[in-house]
Amino acid sequence: MKVRPKKSLGQNFLTDKNIIKKITQSSQIKNLNVVEIGSGTGNLTEEIIKNKPKSLLLIEKDFQLCEILKKKIKNKNNIKILNNDILKINFEKILKKDTVIFGNLPYNISTQILLKLIKISVWPPEYFKLILMFQKEVAERILAKYNTANYGRLSIVSNWRLKIIDHFDVSKNCFHPKPKVNSSVVIFEPKVNNSYIIKDIINLEKVTQIFFSNRRKMINKSFKKLFGDNQNINKIIKVDLTNRPSNLKPEDFYRMTEYYESGLNT
Repeated sequence: MKVRPKKSLGQNFLTDKNIIKKITQSSQIKNLNVVEIGSGTGNLTEEIIKNKPKSLLLIEKDFQLCEILKKKIKNKNNIKILNNDILKINFEKILKKDTVIFGNLPYNISTQILLKLIKISVWPPEYFKLILMFQKEVAERILAKYNTANYGRLSIVSNWRLKIIDHFDVSKNCFHPKPKVNSSVVIFEPKVNNSYIIKDIINLEKVTQIFFSNRRKMINKSFKKLFGDNQNINKIIKVDLTNRPSNLKPEDFYRMTEYYESGLNT
């Protein structure tokens, strides 16, 4: 069956066998539970199967592609296909213990998928490794360090719960159809013992949104918006209000979110 990629679903199928092998070799798979997000035509799926996972769950929104996948996994009892929108799935209901998650993510929803995986309420989660493909520009924002141009909300929120283990670039020539931009694979592990206790990640998103909505300006006005005129909080958190948001380390935002949640701003 010939497949015509759908632009509406951001479909770019990975075809380069060397890259496919490099991705699967990024983690131990044998006798472990595996989830693949956006299985597409099954090129990566076939390589995962060769590594003999304990179980494999394929998540694919496109019904036509699910029919193709069914033919490829025929008579394999440890493999299931979930024909659903990844953004509507409750991960906490489908993930098994010791799961590796692979994903060649659609560019248009890649950050939403990453945030969904970070926002799992029971932490540490059932997955122990994420191996995800992003548009290179998005990956650069995830990987960015403070005091750099790409540093911002995505890096801060990602690094609160995830540790970046490795990353590598993937040429646009490795896909069909060929996208306009290059990609990057980023490999994460969940942080088990987090030094900062943030009760609700939505508050971290709110704090970073307030600061980075004025990323070129000093943080004094944003700080006042969060905490009012309470100078004691500034002394406790120890941030220089003449800095710009990109000058602050992720830890500064985590501390501010902790105090924001504690109600000291009231």
